[in-house]
Amino acid sequence: MLAWGTMPKRFRLLLPICLCGALLAACAGTLTTDNIRATFEAGLKDYDAGDYQAAYQKWKTIDEVDLAAMRNIALMLRTGKGVEKNPKAARDMMEQAAQAGLATAQADLADMLLKGEAGPPDVKAAIPWLELAAGAGHPVAAFQLGQLYEQGTFVKQNIETARKLYKAAAEAGMAEAEARLQALPPQTAAAPQNPPLPSPQPTIRH
Repeated sequence: MLAWGTMPKRFRLLLPICLCGALLAACAGTLTTDNIRATFEAGLKDYDAGDYQAAYQKWKTIDEVDLAAMRNIALMLRTGKGVEKNPKAARDMMEQAAQAGLATAQADLADMLLKGEAGPPDVKAAIPWLELAAGAGHPVAAFQLGQLYEQGTFVKQNIETARKLYKAAAEAGMAEAEARLQALPPQTAAAPQNPPLPSPQPTIRH
């Protein structure tokens, strides 16, 4: 099973996350909450067994009614597991899940924008997604946003804001955030050299 470094357990959900009731009602003739859960868990079993194509096919049948499945499909399109790699399709689907409020999708989308996986890197476009994900308690997003505030290239430099973001990420278990937190100078000291932004390892949502 894929792992996301120090990602806290609360982001490794075992149950699928359903979209709004109206969308589920439209599919009620063929899909129930139990059906969706069973399909999601069957796909997870296939994925953990290394049968990525089977997992992709199962999750694809529920990706319009389940946010976790939608994000997993986007991750597979992003990495090329179980399906041909398609960064643009991955970004578009990830954006749907991000707009629906899924913090992990917001962090993933921000990472794709930072890396320029489906076009030129766009740090400014990534910042709002980092803010949303960090605000929801996503440690990697908090860490990346903290680095942007520490560097002061794309946002106004604010060491104290960076310190708070690093602290939140460190409290969630990120060793990298703890290291940056300890390396920060006092507010009146000169800013440190800009460290490179890290890249979270995307993990299938459980």
